[in-house]
Amino acid sequence: MDTDRDRLLRLYDEQLRTDAETPGAQSITRLGPLRLATYAHGRGFITYPHFNGKEPQTLAQLAGAALEHFAAQPQITEVEFKTRGHDHAPGLAERLQALGFNAEESESIMIGPLQALPSGDPGPARLELRRVSAAEEIEEMCRMVDQAFGEPYDPATTQALISRMGRNDGMELWVAWLEGRMAGAGRLEPVAGTEFAGLWGGGVLPEYRGRGVYRALVGARARSAIAMGRKYVHSDSTEYSRPILERQGLVKVSTTTPYIWKRAATGS
Repeated sequence: MDTDRDRLLRLYDEQLRTDAETPGAQSITRLGPLRLATYAHGRGFITYPHFNGKEPQTLAQLAGAALEHFAAQPQITEVEFKTRGHDHAPGLAERLQALGFNAEESESIMIGPLQALPSGDPGPARLELRRVSAAEEIEEMCRMVDQAFGEPYDPATTQALISRMGRNDGMELWVAWLEGRMAGAGRLEPVAGTEFAGLWGGGVLPEYRGRGVYRALVGARARSAIAMGRKYVHSDSTEYSRPILERQGLVKVSTTTPYIWKRAATGS
């Protein structure tokens, strides 16, 4: 019997695991079923359609050649191999580790109807939600999100978002202001040619969590996506945001684990 989760997972595989997954790439090279995307500031990204075990080559067999493609380009300093928990991928984790990739924390793939997300709860008193587009605001947003996730500030992320904002490709950056400071932020990514919009990069500073800031940011982005004519939402969610999205009607359909390769520093 086809469950709601099965239906949503099928939509994910059919609509989102295509070229629509890599809209900001500078170039894309095909390696069999793999898509090898090159981004600004030395970033590579490896993705692919759903593997069900009937493919002529396994993901583990393709991984080495995929990394060679990027390793041969000196400007590439970091490569992400994006894996999904529902793919048929025997030996892939071991092969990636042997190639020098390190697994980062797994996240939940959340799918659901956009109409379920907006709520009547405005969040805490004097909460201000608005879009940002100026370079200095984008930098402030990126610094805050890195702080929220306990990570060092990465200027490459700021530059990539500023470049994308200049292309006017539909991406929206939303921030939440509370008590005189930027307390949270998130990105809205309408997926061209699909019924989906993505919620990405959502983060709230620890001292403002549990007060409805994240939920308010989700609602603001959902209303914007509905106005664009989108029907479904998808998000790769941490264990902080997953239960919030589940309470708002989204379904965990699978998991995703990024594997990261970094080029070794060379001496001068």
